[in-house]
Amino acid sequence: MKILRVINSMDPSHGGPSQGIRNSIPALSQLGIENEVLSFDNPKSDFLKHERFPIYAIGEGKTPYAYNRELANWLETHLDSYDVVIVHGLWLYNSYGTYKAWRKHKSRGGKTKLFIMPHGMLDPYFQRAKGRRLKAIRNWIFWKLFESKVINDADGLLFTCEQELLLARDAFSPYHPKKELNIGYGIAAPPVNAGGIRQTFLERCPTVKTKRFLLFLSRIHPKKGVDLLISAYLDLKGKTMDLPDLVIAGPGLNTTFGEQLQEMTKDDSQIHFPGMLQGDAKWGAFYNCDAFILPSHQENFGIAVVEAMACGKAVLISDQVNIWREIAEGKGGLVEPDELEGIKNLLIKWSQCSDAEQKEMGQKAKLVYERCFTVEQAALKMKAALEGAVSSK
Repeated sequence: MKILRVINSMDPSHGGPSQGIRNSIPALSQLGIENEVLSFDNPKSDFLKHERFPIYAIGEGKTPYAYNRELANWLETHLDSYDVVIVHGLWLYNSYGTYKAWRKHKSRGGKTKLFIMPHGMLDPYFQRAKGRRLKAIRNWIFWKLFESKVINDADGLLFTCEQELLLARDAFSPYHPKKELNIGYGIAAPPVNAGGIRQTFLERCPTVKTKRFLLFLSRIHPKKGVDLLISAYLDLKGKTMDLPDLVIAGPGLNTTFGEQLQEMTKDDSQIHFPGMLQGDAKWGAFYNCDAFILPSHQENFGIAVVEAMACGKAVLISDQVNIWREIAEGKGGLVEPDELEGIKNLLIKWSQCSDAEQKEMGQKAKLVYERCFTVEQAALKMKAALEGAVSSK
């Protein structure tokens, strides 16, 4: 089987979908499934230089909708080469533009199947969240004009977990996809925790040195709840509570929001901002933290959450991280509401655990990863789902 992934960008700083593609392709290759990627990236981008699978970068889209006139011609020429096309994400031209080309291909007798992977973009949160009123109106208009056709006419939707699948039913109408498939999501096993990994992390975050620390590793964005985390942390410290240091890693420090966070913490030597961490620096942060914390207001899956569990670290998360049930059932972390008191409770409950209890929670977190979130398991589920679709040609 040969699959084409269509995504707006493979830039790793844009978040989870591109990383999910990178995680899944090697495991699918082991199962005999070939994957290629079409992206709206500048072909000269540095992050494309060392990929181990083909990426056809057709140039950046124009306008906020990311319209790309090259898409239709490329797909018309190459669509017959693929058994399945998977569109990653909604609300940008890679979605509706691919759908239009596929409909034309199908009308001419083409047999390629089309699946949509929303990556949480059908979560009702985005229509209800404060501060997103204009974007919610835009999405409603786009739904009526474009996206409802994409969702309801495609051969099926691919979801990363059961919670995402259920939430998608409550965002828009009419919503009647031909298939809803929970194919799971996973990450490859992390590298071995060698001494050099720790040193690489410390080179990026030397102010931590030998201190114990909690790790937040994600985009620096209001959706991630990092402002609540800082407020909770500073408030508890102000009440003389003994807390580990806090490392807040991720892209976005140069945004207005990122600058506001740094201003909030300018007088606190226990909060550290090393920026975006990749490779050994990222894994060094995971392996050397006490626990991972993500108080997100909406998290479709949470790749970084699973990466932390794979490193044997307990995870402290909000109940808006869609895999919270698996984590809570496996006792691999703590779960609280995505509000200030909830985040305080995460920090308090973690601090009240003994060293032995914290270590045991980390061990259970790794078991949750091994049971639910390996990339091999996700690849098998995707293979079974897509082979069933292709065989129905």
